[in-house]
Amino acid sequence: MSAYLTRADLRAAASSSTGQHLDALRRLVHERTGIVLPASKATMIEARLRKRFTDLGLANLQAYLCTIFDGGQLNQELPHIVNALTTNKTDFFREYPHFELLEKRIIPEALARARASSRVRFRLWSAAASTGAEAWSAAMVLASAATAEPRLDWRILGTDISTEVLQTASTAIYSAVDVAPVTEGHRAAYLMCNGNRARRLCRIRPELRSRVRFRKMNLVETPYPVEGGIDTIFLRNVLIYFEPQMQARIVGACAEKIRPGGYLIVGHSESMIVKEPGLAQIAPGVFRQEGGQ
Repeated sequence: MSAYLTRADLRAAASSSTGQHLDALRRLVHERTGIVLPASKATMIEARLRKRFTDLGLANLQAYLCTIFDGGQLNQELPHIVNALTTNKTDFFREYPHFELLEKRIIPEALARARASSRVRFRLWSAAASTGAEAWSAAMVLASAATAEPRLDWRILGTDISTEVLQTASTAIYSAVDVAPVTEGHRAAYLMCNGNRARRLCRIRPELRSRVRFRKMNLVETPYPVEGGIDTIFLRNVLIYFEPQMQARIVGACAEKIRPGGYLIVGHSESMIVKEPGLAQIAPGVFRQEGGQ
């Protein structure tokens, strides 16, 4: 599924009357991203697009919709619309038990599988990375484990549909409020902070940044252009925004990338969504791929 609009898309959108533009926008977002925006979300849509139409000097959402649909600006504005309407709620070490499981079970299992003298390859994918807090939290856990076990060769891929949040993730600069959940030990080891307490900014250290990369990817566009054999996929708190058929499709596409014995981790409230054959639940939001040791 392409994020680029065809001429047919443009003609259909342009033919809509002003009163139908919001419905057309909701349908378009659903088609391109899989995200469901019911009619009851009209106020939320306006609030999220307000900064964009204000930046363009437009008085209100109606003027913005007329401009993009009737003015032929839909292709140009689509990335801004996706950035604004995708949910980007994330925190460092959110749903902490998942990171505790990574530290105390998943990484030790990977080390135990390998011979004592061999390099241990470990790959983690943050599939709805948002601003990067999840990926960087996992990076701190993995880096800490690698300090004790230097043979642990870890890498992280973070993906998201929003180019705006990916820019933040790649830059890896956060406020003191953002990094408040990070422990003092991890903060000292993996963050570089400056400024006074009220205006302090912190950046992830280069040794972690060299092992983590981010790129744009749309979860509804399967199969995924991601290398297989992944040890752990974090797919947390994103499935709830999709319809059941798309949820199953996304979970199945992720399962194809997980090595035997590897893990899929979803949000605590999303456990009931995962019904993929071969994935066995072992904890709230945590599923293990069949096979392996």
